Amino acid sequence: MTEGPAAMRDVVKDVGRAIEAERESLAAAITARHYELQPELESRYGPAGREKCLQDARYHLSYLAEAVAASSPALFADYVGWAKVMLAARGVPAADLARNIECMREALRRNLRPEAGGVVSEYLDAGLKRLPQSPAELPALLDEAGPHAELARHYLTLLLRGERHLASRLVLDAADAGVGVREIYLHVFQRTQREIGRLWQMNKINVAQEHYCTASTQLIMSQLYPRIFRTERRGRALVATGVAGELHEIGVRVVADFFEMEGWDTYYLGANAPTPSILQAVADRKAHVLAVSATMTFHLRAVEELIAAARADGACRGVKIMVGGYPFALEPELWRRVGADFYAADAEQAVEAANRLCGGSSL
Repeated sequence: MTEGPAAMRDVVKDVGRAIEAERESLAAAITARHYELQPELESRYGPAGREKCLQDARYHLSYLAEAVAASSPALFADYVGWAKVMLAARGVPAADLARNIECMREALRRNLRPEAGGVVSEYLDAGLKRLPQSPAELPALLDEAGPHAELARHYLTLLLRGERHLASRLVLDAADAGVGVREIYLHVFQRTQREIGRLWQMNKINVAQEHYCTASTQLIMSQLYPRIFRTERRGRALVATGVAGELHEIGVRVVADFFEMEGWDTYYLGANAPTPSILQAVADRKAHVLAVSATMTFHLRAVEELIAAARADGACRGVKIMVGGYPFALEPELWRRVGADFYAADAEQAVEAANRLCGGSSL
């Protein structure tokens, strides 16, 4: 008898969980097979090469597992395109990535249940199809014209020089000159953060520089708070958070601050918040909306589990759950599949949608 859609979804989710559960042994098998097929890798990449190959295989498997669990080959294909750029910038050609994906196919076929091979083939094929279509490098994101483009470029230059105090002065002077806080958030902070991500992906900056720039922006955002907390209150409450394991927090912090500017009472939990604490905050604050962010695809399962826990908790009954982040932008219906009430592509859309759902229009 043919399995129904719900039963098939359960099978696919089981495959995703199996991949993640066996990730270490699978990564070892993939790396061993890759070096067996290409023994020249030893001399090409040196003693540290095998460990880096093993680390890459772990990441590939984590993204594959979440893409499968989300029933979205597009998520894995997008990751392969991202990995192509990241690896090319570090001297690893696309052909090596393609060979590694084929070794992944072989390892999955050998080490998982027979039905798993059929499930994952579609995802691996989507990744391999995307590989030759994706660019090997990405253009700068701050070169194009746009609102406050020069301000954003100057701000980024100061951060990359390690001159946080000058970057802060630049932003505060712009605010004093009449540039709105919303404009600074959207056209300076968000755009430079995306460019910082690109620079790391392209191996133009290291992890320490990326962390410094991000931490500096968070500090400078807090210096704008006296301008944010002036709005008349609406009597509505928002809890905003990253799920357990999610370390990227600027996006959801921007969302929380936009709600604050719209007169909502916000309770921002930051990154990597445990589910029980999130649910307690929703109950204690009598939140109208819970905003959940996931920047990395391999945190989608945590989002789904958090939403399920909120639905099952009587103290959280009635809260509207909004999701956001890169994976949801790639897959238009993904927010429905994780059980959310709505998805917002950016902070402005988030406020507009929440005001509509909770009654009344945006200020």
